[in-house]
Amino acid sequence: MDIYSVGGAVRDRLLGFPVKDHDWVIVGATPEQLLTQGFSQVGKDFPVFLHPETKEEYALARTERKLGKGYAGFTCYAAADVTLEQDLLRRDLTINAMAEDADGNIYDPYNGQTDLSDKLLRHVSDAFCEDPLRILRIARFHARYAHLGFSIADDTMVLLQSMVTTGEVEHLVSERVWQETIRALSEKSPQIYFQTLRECGALAVIMPEFDALFGVPQPEAHHPEIDTGVHVLMALEQVCALSDDLPPRFAILCHDFGKGKTKPEDWPRHIAHEATGLNPIKKLCQRLTVPNEYRELALITCEYHTHIHRAVELKAKTVVKVLDATDAFRRPERFQQFLLACEADARGRLGLELRPYPQRLFFQRALLQCQEVKAKDFIAQGLKGKEIATAISAERVNRVAQIERQ
Repeated sequence: MDIYSVGGAVRDRLLGFPVKDHDWVIVGATPEQLLTQGFSQVGKDFPVFLHPETKEEYALARTERKLGKGYAGFTCYAAADVTLEQDLLRRDLTINAMAEDADGNIYDPYNGQTDLSDKLLRHVSDAFCEDPLRILRIARFHARYAHLGFSIADDTMVLLQSMVTTGEVEHLVSERVWQETIRALSEKSPQIYFQTLRECGALAVIMPEFDALFGVPQPEAHHPEIDTGVHVLMALEQVCALSDDLPPRFAILCHDFGKGKTKPEDWPRHIAHEATGLNPIKKLCQRLTVPNEYRELALITCEYHTHIHRAVELKAKTVVKVLDATDAFRRPERFQQFLLACEADARGRLGLELRPYPQRLFFQRALLQCQEVKAKDFIAQGLKGKEIATAISAERVNRVAQIERQ
């Protein structure tokens, strides 16, 4: 048998990136041979085995044949007569279809090294279109490597668009959509993921709430970029510059969903979009089984981001109400994520990317001042029950009123 390192490990080494995980393929072996050597098989559908010592995954070389719709409608053939070239042919991109042997020799039957040099993401074969999950994967790879100058090959983009047209995307399981999306949000340029999905038409299928924002105008005085969808992509870029934290990135993605519900005759104004955006967020999160951590921050950001923007003009009593409504006293770390998303929203505007955002600092100070107000101080004064809550609220308002605003 022959053993090769394949896929991402080869690609990343050639790019000069650190190799975090290895994928291995074995050519010329049978399951029985591996089991006798101490490998343990995982799963029943694919011939994948765990190494007895390293516990890394080793897969027998295999071919695949499409039987039904979606990414799960496959049958695979794995046997000792399957060649390395046949195994690599079933892979998605040429840059992922290279192998390396123990001596460092690269096997590249589909010109992955050329595409790496040309900075192109290109499909290996027309079998690419048999798995709709690959649309999300190539969009995610684009988000990972766009900062290096990578783009999607023209013929590959045509193939992506045809997959959307034929309805393959509609067979994606929602949980897999979320898994790829959250991985994309952790990439270098997650805005590219959504731009790619929109260019091929997939965004309208898997995330219509977001797709609906493109072409929706905003007042030019506040949003020089005008287009709401473009603004969200710009804000997403800004939140990535501010933090590696993922929940604020998802919150930014959803914060203006309400503007997609505004009637065209009311454009470019979007009255009460903070409230009308809540249901679309709930629907998206339910459909994609989004974890509560992401869902809750997205809802708070949607409903209250304009309150933070207007910090200078808010009454002290309203500031305390915002702190209460966002559960800032019990969830201060989440409140900091919320403020970060608000700053990214403010900076995600054409020509305003570097504008200071003192509102974030003001609300941070307001929270600190309010946190210093303790119930025990009023209990010591002899107050009881509701009197304590009333006194705490009044003292919080008083302290916020003393904070200097810029």
